[in-house]
Amino acid sequence: MELLGKTALITGGARIGHSVALALARRGADIALTYRASAGAAAETVRQARALGRKAAAFRADLARPAEADRAVKAVQKALGGVDVLVHLASVYEKIPLTTLEKDPKDMGEGPSAVDLGAAFRLALRCAPVMHRRGGGRIVLFSDWTAAGGRPRYKDFIPYYVAKAGVKALTEALALELAPDILVNAVAPGPILPPAGMKRKDVEEVMKATPLRRWGGPEEIAKAVLFFVESDFVTGETLRVDGGRHLW
Repeated sequence: MELLGKTALITGGARIGHSVALALARRGADIALTYRASAGAAAETVRQARALGRKAAAFRADLARPAEADRAVKAVQKALGGVDVLVHLASVYEKIPLTTLEKDPKDMGEGPSAVDLGAAFRLALRCAPVMHRRGGGRIVLFSDWTAAGGRPRYKDFIPYYVAKAGVKALTEALALELAPDILVNAVAPGPILPPAGMKRKDVEEVMKATPLRRWGGPEEIAKAVLFFVESDFVTGETLRVDGGRHLW
C-alpha cells in the first residue's frame, strides 16, 4: 500500500505508539490516535505529525468499553475522512494470579481480554467496511512473543496470555474473511521497552536471555508495522519481533 494521502488509526498514543505514528506520517499518512490516560503524549505525537505536514488528531477512548471503539472510529471518520490503516497497539499487561480468578472469574472477560482481544475485534469490524469503501486497507494487530510461540512462559498472566493467543487466531481468521481487499497481520513483540519501574537487575536479566543481548526499542516495532502496511502479498501472519527471545 502506498501511504501518501491515507489515514492511519493507531490505538495507544504513547511510547511505541508514538514511534509507529511518526513512521507512518513520514511515509505520507495522516494520523489519528486514541489514548486512555496519556493525553500529553498523544498531543505531542499529533504536534510532531503535523510538523511533518500531515493531518493529525487524538481522541480519548477507553477501549475496555465496547461502545468506545465504535465512537472512536466514527470520530476519526468525521475528523479525517476515513480509515485506511488500523494499528491496534492499546494493551493491558496485568498480573492476575489464578487464585484471584478463582474468586472472581469475570476478570477473564475484563482487562487484557477486553482491550487486547475484544477491542481488536470490534475495531476491525468497524474499520473494515470503511476500508472496503475506500478500495482496501491494512489491519495490524498486536500479539506477544510468548503467545505467538504457543508457549506460556510466566505464571499469573492467564488473561493476558489467552488474549494475546486469541489475537493470533483473530488475525488469521480476519485475514481469510477480509481478503483480498484488506490484509491483516500481527506483530508479536518481545523485549522492546522495559516496563516502568523495572529493576535494573531484571532489565539486565532479560538482555542476557535475549540472543541479540539488548532491548529492541520502539523503532523495531515501527519497522515491522511498516513492512505489513506496505506489503501487498502478506496476510494472516504473526511476526515475532523479540531479538530471538523465543529461542532461549
